[in-house]
This record gives sequence, structure tokens and C-alpha cells, in this order.
Amino acid sequence: MAKAESIKRKYTTITIPTPLFNKLKGKIKETGFSSVSDCVTYILRETIVEMESGDSQAKKNNAVIEKLKALGYTM
Repeated sequence: MAKAESIKRKYTTITIPTPLFNKLKGKIKETGFSSVSDCVTYILRETIVEMESGDSQAKKNNAVIEKLKALGYTM
């Protein structure tokens, strides 16, 4: 049995608003994604990694604000 055949992937269905689907469908033409599903899977994986690492954009923004305050800037 080939390696690819030995790995059985399970899938489920999620729903997103049609306008969002259509927007993604238009955007993936400019990328290497072969489908909206591939693009959404990538985005979700990246989001989970970010959530698990705790490197949220809000934390990054707060760090920049604190550095600016330390340099004497007022917000």
C-alpha cells in the first residue's frame, strides 16, 4: 500500500456566507491555492498556530505602544 493511501484523511463541511466565499474565490486566482477550501484550510491552520503561540496582533500592537511610550511618545 502506498504511503498516500495509508493516510486516510477525514473531512467535514463548514458553512460560510456566500459573499465571503465568492470574494475568496476571486482572490485565490492570484495565489497558489487550487480551491477556496485549500485557502480556508491554510488560513485556519495559521490562525490556530497564532492563537496557540499567543502572538496576537493586539499583543504586538501593545508592545509597540509600550516601546513608544518608553521613548517619550504619548498616545
